[in-house]
Amino acid sequence: MIRVILADDEHLIREALVALLELTDDIEVAGQAASGDEALALARKLTPDVAVLDLQMPGPSGTEVAAVLAKELPGCACVIVTSHGLPGHLKQALARGVRGFVPKTVTGAGLAQVIRTVAAGGRYVDPALAADAIAAGDSPLTPREADVLTAADGGAPVEEIAARVNLSPGTVRNYLSSAIGKLHAATRHEAVRIARERGWI
Repeated sequence: MIRVILADDEHLIREALVALLELTDDIEVAGQAASGDEALALARKLTPDVAVLDLQMPGPSGTEVAAVLAKELPGCACVIVTSHGLPGHLKQALARGVRGFVPKTVTGAGLAQVIRTVAAGGRYVDPALAADAIAAGDSPLTPREADVLTAADGGAPVEEIAARVNLSPGTVRNYLSSAIGKLHAATRHEAVRIARERGWI
């Protein structure tokens, strides 16, 4: 029997996934969580074979939870189920030890098969998401440029961005200028949009 925990802050989706998985003979949902913190506490308590995680939920994200579990519970394989399957998200998830990555459009039978695959030591990435990630390429942004662009989201003035990221306004302008150039954007607002659409911030 494959013991699974499931974390998603949307109750309807979480309950639907649980109901679908309970139709299988070889998968048992040992626990449910509605946040990243709950997922970590549950995994530490239950030591499941597989953790099925939403990408974006309160507290640590699904990939952040996966990174912790990869270190603390290497026997627990992590699967991300998301409606935000952007190329940058996929690459970040794989870098953090995620073994499965599927959209929320996956069928119950499909998810059950992914769980079996990762529980047996394999990997599974939705083919369409994988193709998009390959086509998008790697992020050209440095970690600091990504931080500054993230802080610039919403149109904050340079002084406010500088305070958020603990840099001088001049350094922030330099990072913004560099990011705009790398993303072939006309403005910082466009650079933020491009980076968000590709999952780079």
